[in-house]
Amino acid sequence: MVKGNDGFSRRKFLSNAGKIGGASAVLGVTGTMDLFLPEENGANAEVRVNNKKPGKNSHYMLLNVRLESGYKYENGLVVATETVLRNLQITNGKINRILDTKATYNKNLDCYDAKGMLLLPSFRDMHIHLDKTYYGGPWRAAHLRKNGIFDMIELEQTLLLELLPTAQERAEKLIELILSYGSTYVRSHCNIDQVVGLKNLENLKKALANYSDKISHEIVAFPQHGLLRSNVEGLIRDAMQLGVTHVGGLDPTLVDGNMERSLNTMVQIAADYKAGIDIHLHEGGETGIKAIRLLADLTEQAGIQGKVTVSHAFSLASLPAGEDEEMANLLASQGISIASSVPIGKGVMPIPLLQQKGVKVLLGNDSITDQWDPFGIGDTLQKAHLAAQLYGWKHEYTLSRALSLATGGITPLDESGKQIWPKVGDIANAVLVPASCSAETVARLPMRAAVLHKGVLASGSLEAVN
Repeated sequence: MVKGNDGFSRRKFLSNAGKIGGASAVLGVTGTMDLFLPEENGANAEVRVNNKKPGKNSHYMLLNVRLESGYKYENGLVVATETVLRNLQITNGKINRILDTKATYNKNLDCYDAKGMLLLPSFRDMHIHLDKTYYGGPWRAAHLRKNGIFDMIELEQTLLLELLPTAQERAEKLIELILSYGSTYVRSHCNIDQVVGLKNLENLKKALANYSDKISHEIVAFPQHGLLRSNVEGLIRDAMQLGVTHVGGLDPTLVDGNMERSLNTMVQIAADYKAGIDIHLHEGGETGIKAIRLLADLTEQAGIQGKVTVSHAFSLASLPAGEDEEMANLLASQGISIASSVPIGKGVMPIPLLQQKGVKVLLGNDSITDQWDPFGIGDTLQKAHLAAQLYGWKHEYTLSRALSLATGGITPLDESGKQIWPKVGDIANAVLVPASCSAETVARLPMRAAVLHKGVLASGSLEAVN
């Protein structure tokens, strides 16, 4: 039984969490919060509910927060995660005090009761298309296609114009969706094409500006119809001048028909604007491997190590033993990250090997009910959960470490079990969940009761107590 120094047992915790799960369907998230009461309240906390909530530049106390404090071992193996209750003081978006629950604190500050829920780093959706989606509109399944990506390019000649009038509205609904699942950082690819020009980008920027207090972002100028094939180098350069952070690309052999020219053009634009790169590389087998190897060479030549991402990279799943390690070492040497939606199909992405060799692996939801795929739900944690199932990470330690895939590498405990997050001075990007530890969170996917972005309540609710 896992206990912190507050005497709050795992059994008691799970009992109360079960009550939340049963009641949430009837009462909703906010209606179940009062079921989750720890055995100890914050020092002298006087419960008197009101409608205050943390806003920008707020100065407040978050009471009765459950933090992971270490691993419990038996025979040298991690068998459980230990936790403690703490009170956090948050000022101007940062955690500036972490106090024992019995310690005195400034009662003149606004105070909110976390009710013993677990605080974890908030999540990052590092591959999504906010600018084109059916979400927020009538139900539509994926489009039938016989000629692969070229059918989709043809479809977009009319579909993009159809979606354009509601592009900002639907982008905002998607932002609200991923916020509700705990993501406070997003990298969105945005179509740059001859059909809508820069209009999708303009709408996306407006949507993100409306949520700037709640979510941080990067934008990839994505040539969905081919960088060379649709002749959009000029438009991509125009997009970079509007504050886009990454240059995108797409299947340089299959779509653009000239791997070397396509990749060189993409890298040159990035170098000219001191920007990052994030290329969609669906090409499998040797074609995809050749593209990755050339991109690694160009990355080194341009001096943009650490600024390049290959999204999807399905060809990595086809590498035989030995060659997969060689490729992972190459990616790590150039700081090239891999963005994945953890696909289920014929090939299995070598995510564990990539991590072992020091390659940064990013997760994203990619499509959320659009012409490509109707199955996205917007939950980056669910992607880490899927990875845990796929790779057999079902024990306390491996489940705990799997959280890093959803958070961009941040975990409450390091590999040895030392508490490393949160620390005084950390930005208050966090999510509260009714779970006892990271392992349970990854395995069971609890509700996200409250989501903080730089201290601002970005989604969910917190109970004010003074």
